[in-house]
Amino acid sequence: MRPLRMVAPPGPQPLLQVRDVTLQYRSGGATVRATQDVSFDVFDGDRFVLLGPSGCGKSSLLKAVGGFIAPAAGSIELDGRAVTQPGPDRMAVFQEFDQLPPWKTVLENVMFPLLAAKRLTRVEARERALDWIARVGLARVKDAYPHTLSGGMKQRVAIARALALQPKVLLMDEPFAALDALTRRTMQEALTKLWEEAPFTLLFVTHSIEEALVVGNRILLLSPHPGRVRAELNSHQFGLASGGSAEFQAAAQRIHGLLFDAAGAPAAHEERIAL
Repeated sequence: MRPLRMVAPPGPQPLLQVRDVTLQYRSGGATVRATQDVSFDVFDGDRFVLLGPSGCGKSSLLKAVGGFIAPAAGSIELDGRAVTQPGPDRMAVFQEFDQLPPWKTVLENVMFPLLAAKRLTRVEARERALDWIARVGLARVKDAYPHTLSGGMKQRVAIARALALQPKVLLMDEPFAALDALTRRTMQEALTKLWEEAPFTLLFVTHSIEEALVVGNRILLLSPHPGRVRAELNSHQFGLASGGSAEFQAAAQRIHGLLFDAAGAPAAHEERIAL
């Protein structure tokens, strides 16, 4: 009789798989390469951050995951299917405050994608929109128009609108970069609270080391242009209260060291490092 073989159960499969993705675009008659052979996995419930200096292709990668840019090489799969075009399974929140149609109230802005997707009746869409507006703390201004809202409030509406559609991945492209420091902190707290109440999968772009450590549980560090994977690290041990700790400061300094050499210039070499 042959001995029994113990087979280890398979681990969780990535929700989002980015494999050897090279992105490029035309500029002034020349072809510019934004990223080179970038690969990473995002699992269900991850708060995955793309971190790197300006021009490293972070936003381009986010747009490619959103289906707005086709890779020159490599592949992107969401839930086992190739990403070839935009879809309601990937909702985005951008830095700009003018992403909300100004002629629609807060409630109408949040209801709009729900009605466009034709998944819910108008009554159901209104109920879900009101629920998400309340979750982001804007129930009292549900009938207000965007021009009457502050920048932070507009971003809360954009987040509610995106999450109300229950996407597989929420894409956020430096959504708090244009806010003042106090409002930015408040928005980071609000985003974290929303995730803790009902975990969702987040792909978040930033050039702030501190924000990456606070918002993300996993961080992909990209080299200067063209963006290549420099390192991937876990940051689940950090949170909003970690900023003053020695461990947090050491992690921030380590990341800074990977981004910049001793002279303060962007590091020229690329390598993959597990932290």
